[in-house]
Amino acid sequence: LGLLECCARCVIGAPFASLVATGLCFFGVALFCGCGHEALTGTEQLIETYFSKNYQDYEYLIDVIHAFQYVIYGTASFFFLYGALLLAEGFYTTGAVRQIFGDYRTTICGKGLSATVTGGPKGRGARGPQRAHSLQRVCQCLGKWLGHPDKFVGITYVLTIIWLLVFACSAVPVYIYFNTWTTCQSIANPSKTTASIGTLCADARMYGVLPWNAFPGKVCGSNLLSICKTSEFQMTFHLFIAAFVGAAATLVSLLTFMIAATYNFAVLKLMGRGTKF
Repeated sequence: LGLLECCARCVIGAPFASLVATGLCFFGVALFCGCGHEALTGTEQLIETYFSKNYQDYEYLIDVIHAFQYVIYGTASFFFLYGALLLAEGFYTTGAVRQIFGDYRTTICGKGLSATVTGGPKGRGARGPQRAHSLQRVCQCLGKWLGHPDKFVGITYVLTIIWLLVFACSAVPVYIYFNTWTTCQSIANPSKTTASIGTLCADARMYGVLPWNAFPGKVCGSNLLSICKTSEFQMTFHLFIAAFVGAAATLVSLLTFMIAATYNFAVLKLMGRGTKF
């Protein structure tokens, strides 16, 4: 078969759910990591400028922010690699499932996949041992590694639980900034609130951002309104929202990966043609 014809036949076994999940995963991780990194930097600048005059008050916070930024680098690298691995696993197991149902045309790659994932022929025909094609051997080796969707289901399940916690944590800064923005709206429209403008404050200490002995630790009234109007505050607020959306997109992609891998594993297992899982 020609290269184009082989590729055209292999496209029939393309895992469309995994393709969508991979794109969503890459988009979500890039949005979460990129926006999260810049939002943490903006938070650091706001704390230094408006909420504390003593470096020792926010020294620990700065260390935590820098640690989170390094974690973001590692998270981005890991998920890009793992997303590519899940996509490769989706191609192999989806191709095996469609080959079982007769929707997957046999190609050199399909034969190698069938030999490793679906328990098909392994190079021995009616005339005795036959020399396997080099591409078929490559597919056999990859199939032995990728043709175990149950393992990917377990790993993805654990990652989904962990990322669910990340998703919940990413909502915390959005909540803090939203509360601050709401307070600023009340200050800007005093007729809509019965409280005195001077008593409307944003206290970083009550959220655990700064220790209780930090000075001033909070900003009130017109000073707070002026902070909310700065480009630094607006940009940081929107970056945290974007990071939250990215975390949600990544969570959806992990769930999609897990559902697709579970389906492929169930079909291979129930059809009785899978390898020993």
